[in-house]
Amino acid sequence: MRLAGQLAALALTAAVFAAFNLGMYQLLTRRLSNNFSDASRAQMVDVGQYLPFEDGSDLPEIDASLTLTGDLPVLDGAAALVPVYAAVIDSVYPQGCVTYEGGSFSSDNYYGENFAPDSVMQYNNTVRGYQAIVDGSTDILFCASPSQEQLDYALSMGVELKFVPIGLEGFVFFVNSQNPIENLSSSDIRKIYSCEYTNWSEVGGANRVINPVTRLQGSGSQTVFEAFMGDTKIGIKSPLAIAGGSIGFSFRYYMDGMVGNEGVKMISVDGVYPSSENIKNRSYPIITEFYAIYRSDNENENIPLLIDWLLSEEGQELIEKTGYVGIK
Repeated sequence: MRLAGQLAALALTAAVFAAFNLGMYQLLTRRLSNNFSDASRAQMVDVGQYLPFEDGSDLPEIDASLTLTGDLPVLDGAAALVPVYAAVIDSVYPQGCVTYEGGSFSSDNYYGENFAPDSVMQYNNTVRGYQAIVDGSTDILFCASPSQEQLDYALSMGVELKFVPIGLEGFVFFVNSQNPIENLSSSDIRKIYSCEYTNWSEVGGANRVINPVTRLQGSGSQTVFEAFMGDTKIGIKSPLAIAGGSIGFSFRYYMDGMVGNEGVKMISVDGVYPSSENIKNRSYPIITEFYAIYRSDNENENIPLLIDWLLSEEGQELIEKTGYVGIK
């Protein structure tokens, strides 16, 4: 009798564990296995690939008619636009104007640069770059549109910024290369980021949790993303989403040309793929301008010379050769 009771207790315990394991499988394992994770792993641009006046740099060459002398404007910008402003320096600035702390370039710090204070090339990226242009340590900033906080900071410091559009770029969404999704509508994307849609099956994909990934507040891509969302509020995703199939966003050339990753793929939006041609003909639905930005009270006479050159046929050719689309 006692043995029968013990066996019954063991059977009940086994049944409870089996039920628990089945529940966890249904809740987590089945939903999250093969979940296309790691689709938006953070990657830093390799600034060392785009150093002016260095043999082997990935910078285009053109026959520029402009050569700047005298008070050389200090250039800075977003990670995605390093190739543009580095190519400008390489094309129209004199050699010796890009200098490094310690005498040579080093990638042993957070942003992958060690430009000296007297160097005409700096790399503060978007968030610190907007502060630098307002504070006056940078003369021209190459960036996408500012966030409201960045505009408010300039206003609080009594600084008026001039924004000159010099090129076009596509704002893209990307997923893991194993994710079968190839296209999403703008409405689908907004519903994903508002957390109305939480599973890829709701947009024609696999039965996997969606992990909608955003970027650092104040970064160029985050600011453009928030503009894309418009009045649609960004939702609070489930804790389970971190193990789900990711979707992220960035700028086309940054994704495709600078930090190319075979593990991820850009997707079409509203049925249009973000190719250079579709950005140029404006059929791709999310196109943003990028700017040469300077303080209106900056009296450096080389600034208007450089801005005019960027908008000239030569300057636009250089922008096209870096992999972006000219504004004209």
